[in-house]
Amino acid sequence: MIDSGIASDRKPPRSFTTMSGMGRKASIAVTGALLAVSLAVIGGAGSPARGDFPPNRPSGVKDPCRTPKSAKNLLCPDLRIGKPSEMYLDRDLAPGQALLRSTNDIRSRGLGPMELRGHRDRPRTMNVTQAIKRRAGGYALFPTQARLRYHFVGYQWGGAYWKVRNPLRFELWRVNSTGKKTELVRTGPKQFYCFRDLVQTNPASTRSPGSAVYPACNQNPRVRNVTLGTSVGWSDIYPSTYDEQWINVTGLRGCFAYVLHLDPGNVLFELNKKNNYSQRTIRLPWSGYARRGC
Repeated sequence: MIDSGIASDRKPPRSFTTMSGMGRKASIAVTGALLAVSLAVIGGAGSPARGDFPPNRPSGVKDPCRTPKSAKNLLCPDLRIGKPSEMYLDRDLAPGQALLRSTNDIRSRGLGPMELRGHRDRPRTMNVTQAIKRRAGGYALFPTQARLRYHFVGYQWGGAYWKVRNPLRFELWRVNSTGKKTELVRTGPKQFYCFRDLVQTNPASTRSPGSAVYPACNQNPRVRNVTLGTSVGWSDIYPSTYDEQWINVTGLRGCFAYVLHLDPGNVLFELNKKNNYSQRTIRLPWSGYARRGC
């Protein structure tokens, strides 16, 4: 196990059932400073820039996991994302705004773990090298354009952690009568995530370790190097009640796709980029999972 010597900001969930209204309100309590930041984010609901690199050239280079000559010697990772779940409308965080929350489940399902090694190059950020297991043993190291940042999530979630920038994006797309996505209309504010072994969600995998290898993210602001990762058969799950797990849907009406998009900047090396999306078709204003004609 990689030793981080820190407390966790999240605990393995007992189940994936929806939380009670009282539990939701308690878990979304925030400090005045964080609420001010959230309100500032809500004000800008425009669409962001698209991915930095094309899927066939993550980080601007040939993908070693999808180049036959190199891939045959590697145990490459493959991240997948569970369908949006435990969704509910939050009107408590920002009065007058409608924030549609969702849990996200980042699943590691490849031949080897997703492992990222950060190296300090600025006061609060690190560059990232992806470590991919070799079939013959050891690791092959590949520089990436990914970044880590020492990011504050609020005292109720444990304070600040070294997290990966933009490994997942919450997106809201307008859909047509056939259910096809036609226009990206909103995105969520969340930019920073840990990679860790939180829950073993596919224990049947022969490549899945029986106990967690990658712990919660490091909280030491002075550390020079950190390692984050998710083992095969394990998931890193953020509950819908966690910091910034939402899209602002205020004022929207009609049929939409609530999309979770892994590695939108295409900076990580994987076996397959085509399974980096999951979605749920919804109708707004939100009144539950019933599509009502969508």
